[in-house]
Amino acid sequence: MGNNKSFNNSEPDKSWGGEWTEKKLDAFAKYVSAYLTIMKRNPYWQTIYFDGFAGSGIRKPNCNKPLYKELMLSDEDEKLYKGAAERVLNLPDDLFFNYYYFIDTKEGSLDKLQVKLSAFLENEKYKLVFRSDDCNKQICELATAMKTNKNSYASLLFLDPFGMQINWESIESLRDTRSDIWILVPTGVIVNRLLDKSGRLMHIEKLVKFFGLSEAEIKEIFYFTSTLNTLFGQEEIIQKISKPIEKIADLYAQRLKSIWKYVTDKPLCLKNSRGVPIFHFVFASNNNNALKIANQIIKTT
Repeated sequence: MGNNKSFNNSEPDKSWGGEWTEKKLDAFAKYVSAYLTIMKRNPYWQTIYFDGFAGSGIRKPNCNKPLYKELMLSDEDEKLYKGAAERVLNLPDDLFFNYYYFIDTKEGSLDKLQVKLSAFLENEKYKLVFRSDDCNKQICELATAMKTNKNSYASLLFLDPFGMQINWESIESLRDTRSDIWILVPTGVIVNRLLDKSGRLMHIEKLVKFFGLSEAEIKEIFYFTSTLNTLFGQEEIIQKISKPIEKIADLYAQRLKSIWKYVTDKPLCLKNSRGVPIFHFVFASNNNNALKIANQIIKTT
């Protein structure tokens, strides 16, 4: 096909999600290129690309759900943003995965994505698989397949949900696999808002599933009790820690270290136009060289 592929004029419009989306995709595309360059020298590995939230190539969160309405997300938070499929498939011809898995809960979105990727579907070199299913289930199935064929497959997972759809249980299933993962953690845009100032934690079940921690552990990490002197005596009040968004990113990275040997200590921080952190893009691997590459990309992005 040469390098003149169908997507050479379809770079993401910066208005589709703002500068933070562009930074995320730039960082990921650079890593994919480096990853495939290295894996090309190790042909005994069958490489798998796994996109857990592939969508149609044009993405918008379902902000009609009660939780999203309650969070009162800004227009900027809700903007359309493009997935990574174009960039991953539009690399030079000698850089490609043996298998590409595109997952999304909406079958209609995947149908649209297949149309967009039709040029690659017609090329036998690209083995594209589209599955309309829950990402958590598909991650677990991928982990099982990799463990069954432990010395055959190496996978790169790209997980960029808008919200907290990824359960810790499914992430944990990837333990002891040859996998690298980039995951978009909604530190500021979602998680911090669920950690309300009063510590009521109205959506504690989501936080428990997301972090894989108990309610007591979450409260201990993000809240402290102080004593306030009042006219009626001393009163204990619950207060939220300072800089909670940074703590969320740090905690998630620490949780990933229980599964992978190497995790970015300083993930890529993605901010909105007001300079407020809304996501952190975190990398994990069992390969130290992979971590060095990821860290360098983050520093220069």
